[in-house]
Amino acid sequence: MKNKFAVILGLAVLLTSGQRAFTADAATELKALVEKIRADLAAGKKTEADLADEVKQFDVLLAEHKDEKTDAVARILFMKATLYGEVFQEQAKADAFLKQLKTEYKDTPFVAALEKREAQAAAAKQMQDALAVGTVFPDFNEKDLAGQPLSIASHKGKVVLIDFWATWCGPCRGELPNVIATYNKHHAQGFDIIGISLDQDQAKLTEFTKTMNMAWPQYFDGKGWGNKLAGKYGIESIPATFLLDGNGKIIGKDLRGEALDVAVTRALTKT
Repeated sequence: MKNKFAVILGLAVLLTSGQRAFTADAATELKALVEKIRADLAAGKKTEADLADEVKQFDVLLAEHKDEKTDAVARILFMKATLYGEVFQEQAKADAFLKQLKTEYKDTPFVAALEKREAQAAAAKQMQDALAVGTVFPDFNEKDLAGQPLSIASHKGKVVLIDFWATWCGPCRGELPNVIATYNKHHAQGFDIIGISLDQDQAKLTEFTKTMNMAWPQYFDGKGWGNKLAGKYGIESIPATFLLDGNGKIIGKDLRGEALDVAVTRALTKT
């Protein structure tokens, strides 16, 4: 779900957002280097040879600030690792730089936060791996936007699509007409949808679902990517969907376009 240019841009934003916590010179120099790399990538320069001068500049900055065990300098090495892993696709070198980062800057808040994110990502992957086709989707007991009880068990005997989405998610909105059409076509035959919204604005979500005639229930807690159910099921990108049979067993994942209608039709025929 991640685009190489977006990774660089995201890191640039990260650098700017916490500027006051950094050693000023290192932060400023790295920000300038990041901007240069962003411009190079936008111009189509994507190889190590194309960015040889920029790669060299990372080493210059690290040498210049070698006695500073701070977040700012740790980010220089992290940025270099990211460049090798995400742009040059040289994961072995990226891993070596990350190992160096965790050793040389192990006492920095940045490394602590990085290791926490890595642990969370590993846990999310483990959960996603467990949610394989053929397994039963773990149930939940919550309340929907209308304050009504919401669970998978309450839809027993129905074919159910669990849809993690948000109004601000472009791909979610792009797929929505197909989801609505499938719901309208098959709902009377026993097809239901449970939306799990990663929105933060309840009024906006409510207005959107009314405008789009989304008649199915929505779970919403206003926490965005901190959404309780998204965390429980290891969701790290949206849209993320799980198609369940009448017994709550996963029979399809991330079905898009015509594939969703085909799968729902087949499942309803078997129920």
